[in-house]
Amino acid sequence: MSKLTLGSHPYLLGFEQLERLLERNAKSGNEGYPPFNIEQTSQYSYRITLAVAGFCEADLAITVEEKQLVIRGRQNDDAEGRLFLHRGIAARQFQRSFVLAEGVEVGEAIMENGLLHVDLTRAEPETVVQTVKIRKG
Repeated sequence: MSKLTLGSHPYLLGFEQLERLLERNAKSGNEGYPPFNIEQTSQYSYRITLAVAGFCEADLAITVEEKQLVIRGRQNDDAEGRLFLHRGIAARQFQRSFVLAEGVEVGEAIMENGLLHVDLTRAEPETVVQTVKIRKG
C-alpha cells in the first residue's frame, strides 16, 4: 500500500511545493526563543510581536526570503572585563521564520518596550470566474 501524500492526491494538483514547505517547517524545530504572538488586526492584516528584551534595533535583521519572513537577532557580547555573580540574561542569537501566503506583504516594523512588532497585510481576494469553451475535436 503506497503512502498518499498531499502532492500525489488526485484532486490536489500543483500542491507539491506546499507539501515540501510543510515538511521543511516540521523539521526546523524552533526552540521557542524568543516567544511571540500573532494577532489578526483586521480582516486583511496581521501583526507578529516578538519579545526581544535586551536587543536594540541594530541587533535585529528582518528579511523576506522565498516567501518566508525571517527575523534574526544577534547581540554583541559586552561581558569582557565584567564579573557576573549570576548571569540569567542570555545574550544569545536567534532566528524565527514565518511562512507567508501568496499575496501577504510585510509592512513596517516597530520596536517598543522590548517588543518587536511586524505588520503584515494581505491583498483582498478577487472573485474570478473563468468560463472554458468546449470545442469539437
